[in-house]
Amino acid sequence: MSSPKTFDSCCLKSFTWDGTPTGHEATLANNKTYITGSNPNAAVLYIHDVLGWDFSNARLLADHFAREANVTVYLPDFFGGELLDKEKVQAGKWDELDLPGFKARNSRVIREPEILAAARALRSKPYSYPKLGAVGYCYGGWAVCRLAAFSHDSQPLVDAIVCAHPSLIIKQDFDDIAVPVQFLAPEVDSHFTDELKAYVFQTMVLEKKGVAMEWTHFPGVKHGCLTKGNEGVEGEREAMIKGKDAAVRWFRQWLF
Repeated sequence: MSSPKTFDSCCLKSFTWDGTPTGHEATLANNKTYITGSNPNAAVLYIHDVLGWDFSNARLLADHFAREANVTVYLPDFFGGELLDKEKVQAGKWDELDLPGFKARNSRVIREPEILAAARALRSKPYSYPKLGAVGYCYGGWAVCRLAAFSHDSQPLVDAIVCAHPSLIIKQDFDDIAVPVQFLAPEVDSHFTDELKAYVFQTMVLEKKGVAMEWTHFPGVKHGCLTKGNEGVEGEREAMIKGKDAAVRWFRQWLF
C-alpha cells in the first residue's frame, strides 16, 4: 500500500476572495457546520481543505454551489475545532506551524468516521435527502472517494462526487468508487502525482465499466489553486472559476 504524502506549503497558500458568505452555522452529526441553500431534495456535503470549515473561500464557494446548482450545501468542521493560523499561512511562516501535529490529530483514521456519519445523517431523518453529492478539495479529496464506496439503506451513500487536487490519497481509494466521479486536476501536483493520475485512468476507464467519470485538466497551475489560488498568478483565478463551473454542471447533471 502506498503512503500518502504530508501537507506542505502548496496546500496552504491562500488569499481571500471578495464577498461575504450568506449562509448560517448549525450542527450536523455533532460537527459545527456552515449551511447554505434551501433545496430539500438535493444536497452537497463539502469536505474542506487544510484551512478548514471557516475559510472564507470555502464558504463563498459553497454559496456558489447553492445558488448555481440549486442544492443545499453542508460544510462541516472535520478538524475538531482546530484551525491553522491563517495569518502565518499567508505570510509563509511554515516553521511556526505545527504541521506534523496537525496531520496526526486530523489523520484519515481519526476523521473518516465523522465524515461518514455526516453523510449518513443527511440520508436519514430529519434530512432524508433523496439526492446527495459530495465535493472535496485537497484534504477532502480522499474523503469523497471513500464516501463513493459506501452504501446507506441499500442505496449509495452519495450519488456523485467531485474530487479536486486530492492530498493524502492512495491508489486503493479509487478502486471502490461506485458513483459518477469528476476529477479536477491541476497539471502541477506533487500530491495527485502523474502515477496516481495514470492509475485513475487505468482503473476508471480501462478496467471499471458502468461508472461515469469526467476529467478536467488545468494546464500550468498548481495543486491547491482551485480554492487557494492567487489572482496575481497567471491562470489561477481562471482555474478557480473553471473548476467551480465544472462542479456546478456535474451536480446539476447527477443530482436532478
